[in-house]
Amino acid sequence: MKRREVKLPSVLVYYTRMKCGRADVVRVRSIVWRHYRSHGRHDLSWRRTTDPYRVLVSEIMLQQTQVARVLPKYDAFVARFPDVRALAEASLRDVLVLWSGLGYNRRARMLHETARVLVQHHDGVFPASPEELQLLPGIGPYTAGAVCVFAHNAPVPLIETNVRTVLFHHLLTVEDRVSDALLLPVARALCPRGRAREWHWALMDYGAHLKAQGVRMNHHSAHYSKQSRFEGSDREVRGAIVRVLARQESISERGLLVRIEATSNRVRAQLKALHDEGIVERRSGGMYSLPV
Repeated sequence: MKRREVKLPSVLVYYTRMKCGRADVVRVRSIVWRHYRSHGRHDLSWRRTTDPYRVLVSEIMLQQTQVARVLPKYDAFVARFPDVRALAEASLRDVLVLWSGLGYNRRARMLHETARVLVQHHDGVFPASPEELQLLPGIGPYTAGAVCVFAHNAPVPLIETNVRTVLFHHLLTVEDRVSDALLLPVARALCPRGRAREWHWALMDYGAHLKAQGVRMNHHSAHYSKQSRFEGSDREVRGAIVRVLARQESISERGLLVRIEATSNRVRAQLKALHDEGIVERRSGGMYSLPV
């Protein structure tokens, strides 16, 4: 079957060529700012800092995780590891114990590794450009851009799920899935000069509001994938293993099988995966523990 040609809406062509669309810019900015003034999440802890380390911690925690779950973990994390040197000097076990409950524990391992690279090779100083930040372990284009925006107010357009919701809802009514590369000129045109930090807070808050109101637009994105159900998933088994290991120094495979409600084969498979990723260590005598 021949794939039909994608016809881009005129406003997308406008923004891609950066020739016009001023009225749309004014309209969408007005809507976003108005919502932010009345309903912005001004009390979020990570919005009260421009420290790139704390911004990075928040961004890593917020990946695929709801704000309500991140808030207490973020506050506890930066209290325990207040700067990049404190995190670098900590054991991975201490980091994973505090992280437990957020899920996707490989994020904690990569954050810990990033802290150590920064201390060992950059004297604890964060690079200032997105390109340099992406050379650090586990930091991709979005996270690098977010650190630059929220720490330095850099005019870097950010595209994530809430931003996509706003763009598709107000500007880009399409049937085909659109790549972020095509959305970037739109996001760049919308961002007010000198206000990148606050603008992205406002944009993300408004996108979250739209989603809470039932607006579902992200299936138009070429990068969209539906998150799998957590209950009964391998992620749930992995999280259970880490929680058990966070409560005690070490445990045997048999001990894990008794404590985790899943088939033996699934527990063994996820235990091996965690070991291969460096999140779990196998000690002598067949005992398992979090890395020291």
